[in-house]
Amino acid sequence: MHIVDGAVSLPVLVGGGLLAVGGVAIGLRRLSAERIPQVGLLSAAFFVASLIHVPIGLSSTHLVLNGLLGVVLGWAAFPALLIALLLQAVLFGFGGILVLGLNTLNLAVPAVLCFYLCGPGIRNSSPQTAFAWGVLAGALAIALSALAVAASLAFSGDAFIAAAWLVLISNIPVLVVEGLLTGATVVMVRKIKPELFSVPARAWV
Repeated sequence: MHIVDGAVSLPVLVGGGLLAVGGVAIGLRRLSAERIPQVGLLSAAFFVASLIHVPIGLSSTHLVLNGLLGVVLGWAAFPALLIALLLQAVLFGFGGILVLGLNTLNLAVPAVLCFYLCGPGIRNSSPQTAFAWGVLAGALAIALSALAVAASLAFSGDAFIAAAWLVLISNIPVLVVEGLLTGATVVMVRKIKPELFSVPARAWV
């Protein structure tokens, strides 16, 4: 879900950009060399999944996968999402350059929250319970991102409140799909590449 250039006020734009810079800095500082391929892979997954856009007023809706990025990458979701959003803006005109920081913030903060809230359950539970945590991570990330986008629009002026409500309502189906998709992906990845979640081998028994 991208906000387009010119859709938010200057204070919201600048504030979101500065916070995004801080998040990217933390993500890069905590990113080890061996995890760079994971960042690239998941950044590409986000890029491909969100190519199909359904325009919704001043924003748009599409698959995001930021919940999955969050539980795998943690703070590294910030640079991963930044790169993917930058490429989408430059190559396809999705979102925009001026709102790049704000769009990154709106997607990456929910991803990091899912890392802390849902990551332990995914890493340290049975496959069935991990599926439930994965569903929660996918759905929660979309819900929080939709709220963040709506708040960005609402804080930019009364003229954008209707668009903010539209963003919230239109992302309810996406929330359901993302939850189920993330849950299924979590179960599959735990079976074929458990180290991606840093899950002890005994957890698969």
